[in-house]
Amino acid sequence: MFERLGHFIVKRSKRVLILFTLGILLAGGIGSLAFGKLDSGGYSDLNSESAKAATYLSEKFKVEEPVVILIIDSGDKSVDDALISQQALAVEKEVGQIAGISKTLSFWSTGGAPNLKSTDGKAAFLFAYANTEVGDFDSIGQIGKDIQSAFDGKRGDLTIYAAGAGVVTYAINHKIERDLLLAESIAIPLTFLLLIFVFGALVASAMPLVVGISAILGAFFIIYLITLFTNVSIFALNLITGLGLGLGIDYALLMVNRFREELHSGKSVEDSVRTTINTAGKTVFYSGLTVLVTLSALLFFPLDFLKSFGYAGVSVVTLAVLGALIPLPAIMALLGHKINKGAVRKGGITPKEDGRWAHTARNVMKRPVPVVIGSLLLLGVMAAPITNIAFAQVDSRVLPASDPAAIGSAKITERFSGFEGSPIEVVIPNGVGRESEVNAFLSTVAKVEGIARVGEIETYGSDLRIQVIPGQSSRTMDAERLIKQIRALDKPDGALIGGAAADFTDSQSGISRTLPLALGWIAFWVMILIFIFTGSIILPIKAVLLNALSLTATLGAVTWIFIDGNLKWLVGDFTVTGTLDSGTVILVAVVVFGLSMDYELFLLSRIREEHMAGKSNIESVATGLQRSARIITAAALLLAVVFAAFMTSGVTSIKMLGFGVSLAVLLDATLIRALLVPALMRLFGETNWWAPKPLRRFTMTH
Repeated sequence: MFERLGHFIVKRSKRVLILFTLGILLAGGIGSLAFGKLDSGGYSDLNSESAKAATYLSEKFKVEEPVVILIIDSGDKSVDDALISQQALAVEKEVGQIAGISKTLSFWSTGGAPNLKSTDGKAAFLFAYANTEVGDFDSIGQIGKDIQSAFDGKRGDLTIYAAGAGVVTYAINHKIERDLLLAESIAIPLTFLLLIFVFGALVASAMPLVVGISAILGAFFIIYLITLFTNVSIFALNLITGLGLGLGIDYALLMVNRFREELHSGKSVEDSVRTTINTAGKTVFYSGLTVLVTLSALLFFPLDFLKSFGYAGVSVVTLAVLGALIPLPAIMALLGHKINKGAVRKGGITPKEDGRWAHTARNVMKRPVPVVIGSLLLLGVMAAPITNIAFAQVDSRVLPASDPAAIGSAKITERFSGFEGSPIEVVIPNGVGRESEVNAFLSTVAKVEGIARVGEIETYGSDLRIQVIPGQSSRTMDAERLIKQIRALDKPDGALIGGAAADFTDSQSGISRTLPLALGWIAFWVMILIFIFTGSIILPIKAVLLNALSLTATLGAVTWIFIDGNLKWLVGDFTVTGTLDSGTVILVAVVVFGLSMDYELFLLSRIREEHMAGKSNIESVATGLQRSARIITAAALLLAVVFAAFMTSGVTSIKMLGFGVSLAVLLDATLIRALLVPALMRLFGETNWWAPKPLRRFTMTH
């Protein structure tokens, strides 16, 4: 297949390049339509108990949840003061006139509801409700922005703080957008300078752009098609851009480096292109498949947020492989030796048969046992903090403490006994006539630790609704434990427990339930693909285990920094919450595992090629490392730069994503590929390439 592809592209390079370029430009034009169809939600399990409760509340009860919560501070005066009441009611009237607001409710308009007053009596709630659809986070965020900009701050004798879903949603999304622009303005120029250094020539340095841009534009088109059938998170665009550029760098490095090798050996341009496609192209294809099956595991999760990253990952990997195998070889065929034009560093152009990477490999293989023990000890030390890992979901605490939305949210915790704006919803279909049973259940609920109060029973036809006010934030492990306790009680038949805390609990349960399936899927297909590629049973097992060790060490380091609060001077200041966003952790794990397998196949392909050429196990490893380690290290460094720029973000989850991916790829390219892999290859010797005879017919012939 690869030989035929190489022959086809060499003979028709101009037509191939023109047609592919036109196709990608058309795809990108159509794909831009996706931008208006993406949403910022997707954190809920739509098949869960909390989702059923939300449907009941919305469709049958016509219940609205406040999109904005205003905390109105009366200063030294009581909220019951006549002048304060007058000013607060005037504010409430103005809030009700904001576009999108359906109704308002406050301490003052309810006649002094005690549950809406702070514990010190000098602050009270004002709730604003919106006539938006459930899950319309864009509209909710816009309303939050409008109210915050209009009312946050001093107003006569009042000091107003804005919080709630709309305010926090807008603050997080807006900050992420601004932070990503800053990150890109830092990463792109720095990446281009590094590309020039790595490739050693200006023309060659532009090659990753060919693969990266084609991958990004093509993926936008696929995402647009997907939006026609299901919801896709707007944050999927960030993964498309990051992975598109990252894989563009990876695959362009591999292809261009091999093309240069073949030219340097004296082959013609045409033969060099064909050999490049048949060797490096084959590696790119199988590397892409391993990354694709890894990222496709995100499609198993019940949250649209994670599924969106699965759609984005599969799309961009597919297009990155196509970009490396079709337009890039066509350009190389047209350029020939001109690919080295604009040389700035000769060492980046001329490949070496022997060098420091080969010397490193030989030194490692002289003493493999100490290297393995030392490396495993270091990984173990890095992984140790993972025992403290705890999960939550994105809330106001991911924002800088100085952000107005974070300040407003903190006021709720500091000054009020319960989270009135985020109640636990108890829905009892056909509950009328069973009031004694319901009251007995509610009495038990009231005794559960962490419950501030239990509201009155509300009747809707034959159905009942009760609001239970928790004493802690809704999207935390404490809230999850609270929901599980309530659900474990002896409930009336058919009772549904919903609300924000239940939504968080169900989403975490969905992740936990799906995780073994996702991990099994990744391990199975990765080992199958590496077996087909290498013809070995041993190498796939080692690859999965080493990548798992590297990932565990990375998550341990992430825990030590973002849960324990260490090294703020390195990653930038953030609010220590004692938790990590579960969605971001899953994303980091899957992306890192996929990229690690990418580098693994880069290395194994060259070692395998040298071994099949007749070299000994030691020399195969040494030469293979020399030929590939520079590429792997350069690719990892460039990718680390791209993601490290994310650490400039003020949003903790984005900062964590940047640090986690950067650390993982650097750890993988150095400790794992340069030390552990050669040491283990030396210890296993020829056993590395063993496979049962009946299975060998399923392996690829190199």
